[in-house]
Amino acid sequence: MHGPLTLSMKELDRLQVLTRIAERRLTRRRAAGLLQIGERQVRRLYRAFVQDGAAGLVSRRRGRPSARRLPAATQERALALIRERYADFGPTFAHQKLTEEHALVLSVETLRGWMSAAGLWVPRAQRARRSYPPRERRACLGELVQLDGSEHAWFEDRGPRCTLLVYVDDATSRLMELCFADTESTFDYFYATRRYLERHGKPMAFYSDRLSVFHVQARDRAQGGPGLSQFGRALRALNIDSLCANSPQAKGRVERANGTLQDRLVKELRLRGLSTPAAAEPFLPVFMADYNRRFATPARVAYDAHRPLLPSEDLTEIFTFQELRRITAQLTVNYKRGLYVLEDSVENRRLRRTTALVSEAADGTVTIRGNGRVLAYRLHPRDHARLVPGVVVEHKHLDGVFAWIAAQQHDRDAARLANPKVTLRAKKRLRAAASSSASSVDP
Repeated sequence: MHGPLTLSMKELDRLQVLTRIAERRLTRRRAAGLLQIGERQVRRLYRAFVQDGAAGLVSRRRGRPSARRLPAATQERALALIRERYADFGPTFAHQKLTEEHALVLSVETLRGWMSAAGLWVPRAQRARRSYPPRERRACLGELVQLDGSEHAWFEDRGPRCTLLVYVDDATSRLMELCFADTESTFDYFYATRRYLERHGKPMAFYSDRLSVFHVQARDRAQGGPGLSQFGRALRALNIDSLCANSPQAKGRVERANGTLQDRLVKELRLRGLSTPAAAEPFLPVFMADYNRRFATPARVAYDAHRPLLPSEDLTEIFTFQELRRITAQLTVNYKRGLYVLEDSVENRRLRRTTALVSEAADGTVTIRGNGRVLAYRLHPRDHARLVPGVVVEHKHLDGVFAWIAAQQHDRDAARLANPKVTLRAKKRLRAAASSSASSVDP
């Protein structure tokens, strides 16, 4: 045997067991059970071990060509076809063409090995990583603000796992806003962005990832929609641009800030004994001031690009979920499986078959506007279970009927809470309503 001796893990296990046999610390029957082979094979291996040592355990088939290998002519033909017709094809696509168009019988992994050895394919692990050259910072404060959500165990095992919404100025790396939230939802970004605007004013642009809160997919834009998410629509109403990064590296300042926060903020919360987002909110401005004092850099141009909010910009109305709905001839509006019946008046009758703007606030309050004014409505309970029409209920049986109604409503709420399509915010409202109704019923 030439070269240094190399044993596989299986051969190393056998060497250890055979050494114990040689030291009379193990019987051959017990060794057969440990190695899951027969006693006869144990005797054969032990003879080879006594004669040649560890080298006797090396398989004699090692280094020999496989008896099941494909003919060399098949390999030469496959590589010739790839060079001639499929030079820029990957192994999977090339295998498809070779088997379907040229009747070659081989596996994808065999072809992948041939192409790699011939230099026709570079495995992903061997490819040079894409380089991301550093981008120069923007010139002044408020010109570009990077924002991102970082889901983390911010309170370790003392509190719930949640998301921290982070706003970082591109020119100075200053933390501009921190806000705890359950998830990266549209309403959570509405709340955090409103706090940002009230504190600093309007920046020129926000820079985010391609989360659905910020980015609308091409297939959705092609369906005749406005091409804007709810967050993008709100920013456009405020004359703020919204940009989406193509990769996490493109918004590296907020990504690096997330890493620092997951180290420093977690430990600061631990030192202060803060274990819930509500308890930690008053501490966040103190932490941001200390962070900016240590890590922020001065801008190249001493100018603040933030613009003040205009008196006409009502943030309460802008930061709502808004959709256009058609007013039917019966003065009804459909919105999220709810049927809203408008007040029957002369002014509202003129709005039949026109478009209304439906706005939903974070607390679930729905406002309907048509022709520039708020329209009064009532919610028609079309999805609620009803008693059988014509049933006569005696006065003494009313308690039982309402108990049955309460049970039915409880079951419907439980079904909605178990529905994965219902948002976390809607589930919170359901739980709050259930708890308030239970407390009002209790004496």
